[in-house]
Amino acid sequence: MKHIELHILQSFPVSCLNRDDLNSPKTALFGGVQRARVSSQCWKRAVRETAKEVLPKFFTGKRGRLFVEPMKAALVKEGYDDAKALEIAKEFGEYMAKYDAEAEKKDGILRVKTAYFTTPNEINKLAKAYKEKEEVKKAIKELKPEDLKDAADISLFGRMVANDHTLTIEGAAMFNHALSTHKVENEMDYFSAVEDWPNDDAGAAMTSTLEYNSATYYRFAALNLDMLFDNKHLACLDGNERKDVVKAFVRATLQSVPIARRNSMNGNVPPRYVLCVIREKGHPIQLINAFEEPIQSKNGIVKKSIEALKKEYETLKDTWGLDGVEIHMPEKKLSELLAEVEKHVN
Repeated sequence: MKHIELHILQSFPVSCLNRDDLNSPKTALFGGVQRARVSSQCWKRAVRETAKEVLPKFFTGKRGRLFVEPMKAALVKEGYDDAKALEIAKEFGEYMAKYDAEAEKKDGILRVKTAYFTTPNEINKLAKAYKEKEEVKKAIKELKPEDLKDAADISLFGRMVANDHTLTIEGAAMFNHALSTHKVENEMDYFSAVEDWPNDDAGAAMTSTLEYNSATYYRFAALNLDMLFDNKHLACLDGNERKDVVKAFVRATLQSVPIARRNSMNGNVPPRYVLCVIREKGHPIQLINAFEEPIQSKNGIVKKSIEALKKEYETLKDTWGLDGVEIHMPEKKLSELLAEVEKHVN
């Protein structure tokens, strides 16, 4: 398996990057202590959104339950009237993700019951194919890999369709749940909003509390290059397009930050250290056990975290005979890292 690994250390100030159902920063136990955590799904969403900005031509995927309306619009373009187009779109919705008739009856919302990941190209192709075949299953069978040429995000992050496994695509990218390299306790912020309308007895307009933390995270992402360009994924891309997609993924992974409380806390900081490893064979390997014993320091966490990460990798290389091309940031600039990555994309 030819792949790229990204090992990232990123130090965030006061922030709440990923919240749980109680509106608190997510945490996890590791190495016997509580760590700050950002779920893989949260960071993948941030990567997808950044990649759309970096390379919009190939990152057009949309995931959600409101699939029926765009399907209907595509069918109208193929000549169906509104009523017939809606009927067919509901058939597609029922087959792909179970149409939510109760939502339509109750609120007039046209949606399916489970999120479906698709692209404009796929929707348009399905509409054209239905016009020729006049059956949902037959239309779906007309889909070809080139019909998902605009769906690098689906190839990277995957989708699962329970009713038709021909539509299921295994993601070529993998992510960890980012964990702090050290013990973290969430803290509480009490705040009040001043009443701006003049009144001697007005007091505060509101008071409340919210939780936050600050942490240095170890992040891990890997990309299976062999899978990304196989016949079920993006084999239809030419050499330059493949390089552009991989570089966009790497850039987005390094530059993306979850958007929670962006305006009030602004945790938008770049990584302090990146180890990029490009391997011709083998499987991606996390280096999280560099921090199984939590980093302890009153003089900064990042430096000791970098030292621990490098030591862990050297140990694994010696023990398991790992090899590969290594690029370190900030020793190398981002442009230099991307140029080296590009050399290894066929």
